[in-house]
Amino acid sequence: MCAAKTALRVAVAGGGWAGCAAAALLARAGCAVTLYEAARTLGGRARAVELDGRMLDNGQHILLGAYSDTLGLLRTVGVDPKRALLRLPLQLRYPPGSGGMDFVAPRLPAPMHMLAGLLTAKGLTRADKLALARFTTTARWMEWRLDVDCSVSEMLERFDQTERLARLMWRPLCLAALNTPPDQASARVFLAVLRDSLGARRAASDMLVPRLALGELFPAAAAAFVEGRGGSVRLGAAVTGLAQADGCWQVQAKGVQTVFDAVVLATPPWQSATLIETLPGTDALRAQLAAFEYEPIATCYLQYAPHVHLDLPFCALLDDPGSDYWGQFVFDRGQLDPGHAGLLAVVVSSAGPAAQASREQLAASLARQLADAFGRPELASPVWSQVVTEKRATFACTPNLARPANETGLPGLVLAGDYTASSYPATLETAVRSAKQAATAILAYGRLPREICSLSQPDGGNTPPPVQ
Repeated sequence: MCAAKTALRVAVAGGGWAGCAAAALLARAGCAVTLYEAARTLGGRARAVELDGRMLDNGQHILLGAYSDTLGLLRTVGVDPKRALLRLPLQLRYPPGSGGMDFVAPRLPAPMHMLAGLLTAKGLTRADKLALARFTTTARWMEWRLDVDCSVSEMLERFDQTERLARLMWRPLCLAALNTPPDQASARVFLAVLRDSLGARRAASDMLVPRLALGELFPAAAAAFVEGRGGSVRLGAAVTGLAQADGCWQVQAKGVQTVFDAVVLATPPWQSATLIETLPGTDALRAQLAAFEYEPIATCYLQYAPHVHLDLPFCALLDDPGSDYWGQFVFDRGQLDPGHAGLLAVVVSSAGPAAQASREQLAASLARQLADAFGRPELASPVWSQVVTEKRATFACTPNLARPANETGLPGLVLAGDYTASSYPATLETAVRSAKQAATAILAYGRLPREICSLSQPDGGNTPPPVQ
């Protein structure tokens, strides 16, 4: 090893959630970490952006109570989930009178919370409720697994789901979780998400909505954590080259070459494929990385007078592309952050067709959709609007998709990202889990007598001294 008697020197390329998580975990284990990020801010596809002089997230996220690795890592870097996240019971609620449904799972032990929520749900017929009960019962019997993958739409047909239930419940949940239309989305991955929501213990099925900006929620705290343990965070420093020589890794960034013992590639698949193209034995991996297809997500911010608010922190919406009504969920940012009073955020998942309109046209359509859904004409006329479209927000989560492992086959080089092999779709939890696996592989490679400790407590008394 290059650093036989010193702390393992690790470069982490990419400052998204996976990169920040890997850097924090490795720094906690005593490694000398350098985190490289091409942009001037951390967060990757879950970051803050400046819109007309105000800092807003580039998208809205909902976490689940089952996201144990993410919640544990937040505590590790000093973020209190109780303060940073609004915890709500599992729910799918449409504006009253909009033709939707109103489902809330009360705070009862599982599976009673689902049964009570089903019995009291509004907007569903008896046939809809029986279909939902049949689905959850059969899925539990199957242990939420499919031996042979298929599309979500095909699975729903096999489970005899009603057209209304598919429209009001399964379609928006599939779009929100997988960012892929049901007729193209993986039923196997969708079941894994449902296992940890509809089929989980009550607390695990809770929905957690960030109160803080995404950058403050984790990346900024992770960077401070890394630097507090002797590491370095380099913004505006894209990694442009990798080479291996004498058992070491040479990392090129901003014209400077630095030597490390190991490297975590936490860049998007297409960037990682470019970085490894000159490395021997990577043809198959590069082909796998290049094979991903992507789905966009558009988020429209609509600013109204400060007194304007919704009855709930977030609501589902009936999308209707034929009427240019593209939104699937709306968030009342003022209920999450008092500094955003009167600000609503409408989310359009799998937003390819919607993105064909101009930003102005899309914002106007979404404002009209809110006015119709809530029966409030004033919502059609915001005082300010802005649309943010993340063109490659997630990979298209299709059936039987081949996703690469964390280990590349090259000693000391691993991948981290929400696209790596997992039963989950591209979520923040998937990114953190991938980072944990990547960090574990790096530590095993370095033969360090340490393990990544449980993330359930901030340090557990097992954190080694900061790297000097």
